[in-house]
Amino acid sequence: MANPKIKSLHEQVAADLIERLKKGTAPWQKPWNESSATFEFPYNAITGKRYKGINIFSLLSADRADPRWMTFKQATSKDWQVRKGEKARLVQYVKTHELIPKVDDKGMKIRDENGKPIKISVPLDHAIVTAAWVFNAEQVDGIPPLAKKTVLASDWDPILRAEELVSLTGAKVFHNMGDRAFYNLVTDSITMPLKEQFSGADLYYGTLLHELAHWTGHNNRLDRSLFNKFGTEAYAREELRAEIASMLIGQELKIGHDPGQHAAYVKGWIQLLTDHPFEIHAAAADAEKILNYLLTFERKLDIKQSNAHENRPEQVTAEAKKIGLFIGDEIPYKDNIFKVTGLLKKGRFRMEELNNGRFFALTKNDELYRSLINCKQQIEQTRIRDSKPSLEPSKEEIPVSVQKR
Repeated sequence: MANPKIKSLHEQVAADLIERLKKGTAPWQKPWNESSATFEFPYNAITGKRYKGINIFSLLSADRADPRWMTFKQATSKDWQVRKGEKARLVQYVKTHELIPKVDDKGMKIRDENGKPIKISVPLDHAIVTAAWVFNAEQVDGIPPLAKKTVLASDWDPILRAEELVSLTGAKVFHNMGDRAFYNLVTDSITMPLKEQFSGADLYYGTLLHELAHWTGHNNRLDRSLFNKFGTEAYAREELRAEIASMLIGQELKIGHDPGQHAAYVKGWIQLLTDHPFEIHAAAADAEKILNYLLTFERKLDIKQSNAHENRPEQVTAEAKKIGLFIGDEIPYKDNIFKVTGLLKKGRFRMEELNNGRFFALTKNDELYRSLINCKQQIEQTRIRDSKPSLEPSKEEIPVSVQKR
C-alpha cells in the first residue's frame, strides 16, 4: 500500500494556523510586550541567527518554551545528545551559494595553516530550496540551560527607537480625533488617532508601525497591490503581511505587539489560507522584506554617521572635547563596556552595555556621560603619549664612543 502523500511545509503550517486562528492563538494574535521579557522568536542554538519566514511558524507551532533549535549534526558537534525517539521539525531555506575548495593556477587545493582546504562561496545558477530537520533544546541532553534575559531598570525607552525609525522614513503622519488608523495610498500618508487616545505609548507605536508596514507597499518602495476593498481576498492578503511584519517589528524594537484592533480580519485570513495554503509562505517572506526595508533606514543613518567620523580622524581629539561621543565608540568603565549605537533627538545618545546587553538613552547632563568623556579623554591621551617618539635615544642607539665616556 502506498504511503499517503506527505504535506509540504506551507500546507502543514497553513493547516496549523487555520486551527489557531479559529482559537485566537495564532502567533500574531497573541499580544506580548517588552516587560514580559520571556518571548523570543526561534533561533539556531549554534549560529544564534533567528529563523525567518515560514520557519518561524513551523517552529512556534511546536509550542516549546525554549527558542533554541539545531540539527542533529549541530548537536553532535557540541557533544550534545538528541534523546532517542524525539521528533524533529521541518524548516526550509533558500540556497543561493555553495562552498567549493579554493584552488591555485594548477588546480591544486589551497590549504590553511592546519592543512584543511580553504573554501570559497560561489553563486548557484539557480536558487535551491533546501529542507532541514531541527530539534528543540528541550529535546537535547547536555545543552546548557537557557540564559533567561532579565529586564533591567533603566532610562532607556524602546519607544525612542520606534519614534526615530518613523522619523527616518520620512513618512507623512497626520493625527485626527477618531478611532481609525489607516494608510492612504492616494495621498501616500498615514492617519492616526491622537496619541492621548491610546492607553500606552507602546500601543500607539505598535499601531503606527502596522500602518508603516502598509506604507512600504507603495510602488516607489516595495510595490505591493494596495488598491483593495475591505472583505476581499486581496485585502486579507495585504493585512496578513502587515500583521506579521508588525509582529516582527515589535519584537525587533522591543515594544511588543498588540493584535486586538485587527481581529476583524480573522475570517478573511482563515478563508485565504484555506483556499491558498502557499499564501503563508509568501506572506511571511514579504513580512521579512518589510522589516528589512524599514531597518535599512537605521543602517543608512549609522553608516552615514560612522563615515563622517572616520573621514575626520585628525579632528577626533578636538571634537571629543566639544561633542564627546561618536557612534561606534566603545568605552570601558566600571567593569563594563559602553557602546554608542546611535543618536537620538535632543542631543541624546543610544547606548548599550556590552557586558549585559542593556540599552538606555544617555544625555549630556547625566553623570555617566561626564564619566565616559573623562575615560575617553584619558584613553586618547594615553594613545597620544604612547605614539610619540622618545626624545632620549635607547641604549642601542647611543654611539659606542659616547657609551665609553
